[in-house]
Amino acid sequence: MEVTDSRLLDYMKEQLHVLMRIPSPSGYTREVSEYVRSQFEALGFHAWLTTKGGVMADLGGHQQTDAVQLMGHVDTLGAMVAGVKENGALRLTPIGGLQPQNTEAENCTVITRFGGKYTGTFQLENASVHVNGDYSTAKRDFDTMELLLDEDVHTPQDVKKLGIETGDYVCFDPRTVITPSGYIKSRFLDDKLSVAILLTYARYLRESGEEPLRRTYVHVTVYEEVGHGACGTVAPGVTELLSVDMGCVGKGLACTERQVSICPKDSHGPSSYEVTTALILAARQAGADYAVDVYPHYGSDADAALAAGYDVRHGLIGPGVYASHGYERSHLDGVVNTLKLLAAYLNMSAQTD
Repeated sequence: MEVTDSRLLDYMKEQLHVLMRIPSPSGYTREVSEYVRSQFEALGFHAWLTTKGGVMADLGGHQQTDAVQLMGHVDTLGAMVAGVKENGALRLTPIGGLQPQNTEAENCTVITRFGGKYTGTFQLENASVHVNGDYSTAKRDFDTMELLLDEDVHTPQDVKKLGIETGDYVCFDPRTVITPSGYIKSRFLDDKLSVAILLTYARYLRESGEEPLRRTYVHVTVYEEVGHGACGTVAPGVTELLSVDMGCVGKGLACTERQVSICPKDSHGPSSYEVTTALILAARQAGADYAVDVYPHYGSDADAALAAGYDVRHGLIGPGVYASHGYERSHLDGVVNTLKLLAAYLNMSAQTD
């Protein structure tokens, strides 16, 4: 079996749809973590939950030294109830880099702490164009926007009777679509698309009977969007961390949604020169369509682990994703190219020279 087998791509699409249906803003990730753990175990790999709630999986490998740990994150952007306004609308505070302009008029779900879910829409205050003469120029931020519940509520007391309290999570609809032409459109492709790719790589290993040359672990983190996803867990013997996150697509960058992106430098600084060089060589060896880009406004799980003090080499790759932290877009070709790169790279010797 090749890593590009159509059955594997079908599996990736199935996993992506399931992951997208499980709401998981940073801090509210138990259900999705349990699901990811169960999928690694169903493939026959030892997997377990970390104390922080992430997932570790051991994919094996022929070499027992210089292990590599792949990292993707399953937590997403979202929001939390910060208070109830006098009209019964909810005031929100963002989780991670959620942008109010990108969530205007989006459907969402409030998950109460002790039972019950309620739907609503995140809107500008006074959102009727025929009433609000300043609609087009009004500032959009979390002070001027509000969540309107799909319930007959008009006062804070009405809302309290529903069981909605400050601190309840708000999850935005992902609106996941895979078009006939192969484009993948959804919120939260950052980074559920890469988690689906990592599960697909694990399935490739199991069904092909292959084993990576290097001992390989996967860490699916759950606090990446707030900066400390990989701060606390690196498996014994790991000398290298490879973040498999979204590849940036935008003005001034070479990558498209149909490629795999290799990042030599993000806003925290350069990746390991040796690791980046080996990734480029592996992409060429595998025939993967790739681009090398510097990310101007980006931090990854690898950065978090290094900041926590781990003495490891690090790198960063991912399928090209456009409109990051908004309604994002990638392509199945980008998925295939990422899988090609992963399979080739994990069969190369550790880059220590």
